[in-house]
Amino acid sequence: MKFNRFGTLVITPLLGVGLLSACSVTQSAQQEVAVPAGSQEVATSDSAGSAGQSVDPVTFSGCEPQTKLLPGLVDETCGVNVLSLTTSRLLAYDNDGKTYNELADSISTEDNQNWTVKIKSGQTFSDGSPINADSFINAWNLVVREKQVQAFFFENMQGYEPGKDLPGLKKVDDLTFTVALSQPESDWPQRLGYVTYAPLPEVAFKDLDAFGEQPVSSGPYTLTKWQHRESVSFAVNPKYVGPRKAENGGLESRMYTTPDAAYNDLLAGNLDVLTNIPDSALKSFKEDLDGRGVTKSIAGVLSVGISMDAPNFTGEEGRLRRAAISMAINRPEIIDTIFEGTKQPAEDFTSPAVDGWRSGVPGSEVLKFNPEKAKELWAQAEKINKFQGPFKIAYNTAGGNQAWVDAVCNQLKNNLGIQAEGDAYPDFKSVRDKISKGEMKTAYRANWTADYPSQYNFLGPLYGSQSDSNDAKYKNPQFDALLKSALGSKDPKEAAEKYAKAQEELLRDLPAIPLWYGSISGGYSDRVENVNFGWDDVPPLFAVKKK
Repeated sequence: MKFNRFGTLVITPLLGVGLLSACSVTQSAQQEVAVPAGSQEVATSDSAGSAGQSVDPVTFSGCEPQTKLLPGLVDETCGVNVLSLTTSRLLAYDNDGKTYNELADSISTEDNQNWTVKIKSGQTFSDGSPINADSFINAWNLVVREKQVQAFFFENMQGYEPGKDLPGLKKVDDLTFTVALSQPESDWPQRLGYVTYAPLPEVAFKDLDAFGEQPVSSGPYTLTKWQHRESVSFAVNPKYVGPRKAENGGLESRMYTTPDAAYNDLLAGNLDVLTNIPDSALKSFKEDLDGRGVTKSIAGVLSVGISMDAPNFTGEEGRLRRAAISMAINRPEIIDTIFEGTKQPAEDFTSPAVDGWRSGVPGSEVLKFNPEKAKELWAQAEKINKFQGPFKIAYNTAGGNQAWVDAVCNQLKNNLGIQAEGDAYPDFKSVRDKISKGEMKTAYRANWTADYPSQYNFLGPLYGSQSDSNDAKYKNPQFDALLKSALGSKDPKEAAEKYAKAQEELLRDLPAIPLWYGSISGGYSDRVENVNFGWDDVPPLFAVKKK
């Protein structure tokens, strides 16, 4: 979810999802993916929240999108959360991360390389224009032609070349198009529920900047008002006839300066859904909320990122320092002290919540607490070049990160004898802007939640040499080759072996230092019901009902 889906307001539980079982498309036959029980394709033209009707919206904690709301630009949690409400994709994900058809009538193949996509008839954008094959072909070509940050997601298509349209996309008729990949990939459809693959209407191409501020919707909600750094308001889209039917009259995303402020609003009945219980309330929130508090594992991992060109962290010196810092951190101690034991120490760069994960990847000992070895490695780095401190970790105060950052810095002071300190920014957007511009020369908080249930999604977008989300500027041809080979594997076990081999490269180089796997501690008010913390960045808010 994602990146990044790097925000703290991320809750994507995804347990036991298989690489193949999660995507129920057919080979040869064109069989529709099953819609989750209880979902129906019912027109919402009479739904509460239609134009001009006053409603009491479901309110939830959100954050400020970093960019304009275009599928090819949004690559972080705050923007993804908005686009997930205002866009439909070919497929959608249920609470367990399994796919079902949203705009797609069928997605079929005979060889896992050449795919045929048929779109359901009668689908329209909120302005009444049709959702058809051109809506997808033009949208996907735009991302690559304009070299937008999410172009990496189309790199596997035949003839991919940044700055040019995709020759692997072909229109068959108004509701059918074909996709040719550069190699067979059995799990390709699994990613099609991610917002980067959303369609765009013709009006978007007339003024992309204006559209990115006030997008025309293909999803269950329309964006009605965006008060930057304060709130985003949504009304029910009366044109939406898909399976994610709104069960409420509208939504409102509210942005808070601290998790404590949001939590106090939740307790007071002024906020309906909170996805980030503050550290100060972890002991008592379930009792405070009278059974409306939830703790779950999610498909995510939190790391400390360090650019490969950061001062004192290049070459062999950098490799030694990264390993020393990793081994100087007592992850279980921080988890018990700060997070009340609600998280799991990281053993790799992916997550136990996706299929193929394994414990004990060779090289993972670098993620174990070993202060003696850490001091030894740091001393070796000092012989190459003297460290010019302090060691800083950039983080956003709005996300409630200060406690764990302070704890990590204290451990580095005690175990390495270096000056270490947090580097606070007011909000998530401020941190991401500096990272995206390549101006972040300190370490930084890097949180990743899966866009779709696959080990590849933890590895390719973040560390692939050609990925624009590769904030660490990591370049490793062997790693890239292993990822490509894993994608082409017909057997999930074979793919898992190759992903493990790819992770051996990461564990040696440490472009980021994984700390712990993600978990959600969230809650909801007594004014709402049917709140389930599912796979998405936020709960499936379309299903939340006001009492």
